[in-house]
Amino acid sequence: MTQRRDFLKQVGLLSALSLVNPGALFAAPSALKVGLQLYTLRDYIGKDPKGVLAKVAKAGYQEVETYGYSPETHYWGLVPKDFKAVLAANGLTTSSGHYDMGAYMRDGNQEAFKAYMEAANGCGQQYIVVPYLDAALRKTTDDFKVISEKLNRAGELCKSAGLRLGYHNHDFEFQPVNGVVLYDVMLKETDARLVDFEMDIYWVVRAGRDPIKLIEANPRRFPMWHVKDMEKAQPEHNTEIGAGTIDFKKIFKYAKTAGLQHLFMEQEYFAIDAYQSIAQSAAYIRKNLLS
Repeated sequence: MTQRRDFLKQVGLLSALSLVNPGALFAAPSALKVGLQLYTLRDYIGKDPKGVLAKVAKAGYQEVETYGYSPETHYWGLVPKDFKAVLAANGLTTSSGHYDMGAYMRDGNQEAFKAYMEAANGCGQQYIVVPYLDAALRKTTDDFKVISEKLNRAGELCKSAGLRLGYHNHDFEFQPVNGVVLYDVMLKETDARLVDFEMDIYWVVRAGRDPIKLIEANPRRFPMWHVKDMEKAQPEHNTEIGAGTIDFKKIFKYAKTAGLQHLFMEQEYFAIDAYQSIAQSAAYIRKNLLS
């Protein structure tokens, strides 16, 4: 009975704390893991997934985000339980994956979606992320509401499987159609209890929007971030974190407001050795953004 009373007191304390400071229940920056979106190493991982994951851990990463899963080839030839075992052997976990949701978003086909959810659960992920929307699906403002409805339904399916749905942006979501912005519609029309957003900070900046203003206007909707820097000379290219033009130190001050739980460094272009590059970014993140 005493344990029950103590538990209820703790619940009450947490509830009160959340009312006073909604961001207080989310991870402080220092508690966050340094994550890597494995698309960064797309030229390497398919050839030697075990070797690449070992190098990812050696470069200073603690968790990874997957991409490209298929029910035929799985995670670069590794079935979910074997992929999870390789991660564990290197001190890594995976909390999120980008999955091809094109068929579902086009016509509601759930066949592949169900396989994705089974795989995500099999390797210990919490998130199924929609990584992209085909241009044919987002031509009109009416399409924008349809997209939001489909995301809500996908969020319900994920919830029933013990998962969460996330949406990852590029820059096209911020390009107005008849004065209406897709990303604004999605934030408004999706149910926060079902759909989260993975903010790709590079693409937000590339689109001319301010990540901080988005966070302030939509607190706790961005539990995942892609931390990707913008090269000074060629903004269409990425560079190592801290070497570009994006002020991540300022943005990370809003981590609690965003509800940040997972960050994934991503880089799609390298001017130096890829492994040297990702190690440099991990060190910068740990020393300058999470300390």
